[in-house]
Amino acid sequence: MVEEQIYITFMRHGRSRADDEQVHEGRYDSPLTDVGRDQVFRRARQWLETRVQFDQIVASTLARACESAEIVGRVLGAPLDLDPDWMEMDNGSLAGLPYHVAEARYPRPDFRNPYEGLAGSGESEWDLNGRAARAVQSVVRRGPGRYLVVAHGGILNAALRHVVGAPVPLNGQGIWFEFGDAGYYEVRYTPGKHHWMMRAIESPGMSGEG
Repeated sequence: MVEEQIYITFMRHGRSRADDEQVHEGRYDSPLTDVGRDQVFRRARQWLETRVQFDQIVASTLARACESAEIVGRVLGAPLDLDPDWMEMDNGSLAGLPYHVAEARYPRPDFRNPYEGLAGSGESEWDLNGRAARAVQSVVRRGPGRYLVVAHGGILNAALRHVVGAPVPLNGQGIWFEFGDAGYYEVRYTPGKHHWMMRAIESPGMSGEG
């Protein structure tokens, strides 16, 4: 008997304008740059040339991820669904602020517990963790197949922590997964065994905030 399996590729969007502006991104809805579009197009062409296919692309509703997903979808001919659960961490008042301005207005505390919202008004680590688990569950419930999730560094880290059973980060400590522009991690899930397997990682270049 062949076991049903679910393949999920988690990809970060291409370079965004906020990466160039050196501002906190998060829920700041920054578009892709021309460099970012080219990064995603080259990633999609790589998959096309190696005959990688996806039954469905699922993407964050934020512009930088949505456009990245649309590019891949056009190249590979894969359908696209948008899911707001894959949006980046809500960073509250930090969104769009230059790093030096944010440091002056909202200095990083010596300690922030995982129940405390980011910059007072944003999500907590537990908020993000719960949303990521719900987002992964939504993909798994689509059933056997190959799926591409296009999202952001923070939410993708939370999703992969869920996959590997890692604890929620405490005050910046814990397990982190580096995502470069258009970088990805591929996993396989066997529902009948609740078995996750890390299969492939490619995370070129420097990663942005989200």
